[in-house]
Amino acid sequence: MIRRSEEKETVRKPAPFNGVGEITVRSLLNGPEEMSQKGRVFGHTTVYPGSEIGYHVHNGDSETYYILSGHGLYNDNGTTCEIGPGDVAYCAPGEGHGLRCLGDEPVEMIALILYE
Repeated sequence: MIRRSEEKETVRKPAPFNGVGEITVRSLLNGPEEMSQKGRVFGHTTVYPGSEIGYHVHNGDSETYYILSGHGLYNDNGTTCEIGPGDVAYCAPGEGHGLRCLGDEPVEMIALILYE
């Protein structure tokens, strides 16, 4: 399968999990049916300046962020640290995380959610 850039589903929406502001999600693969039933999200996400994906816990799945550009404040189970380009953040099943954009540049990242 090849999905051309113009074929990706793109949605700009309020930041999830009682977050602040807005994010854009571009689906690279569209759900479990395109991920061999092993996961539900493989997407390119933009978190805009002043926006934040609210803290949330993963039950039955894990989530990995690969930061492409921008800087953010990552909440890893209540411990916060700055992350930036090239960093990888992993949230295991049963753990929680959130991400706030820092500065004037959006955070661009690849997000991958896999089932346990």
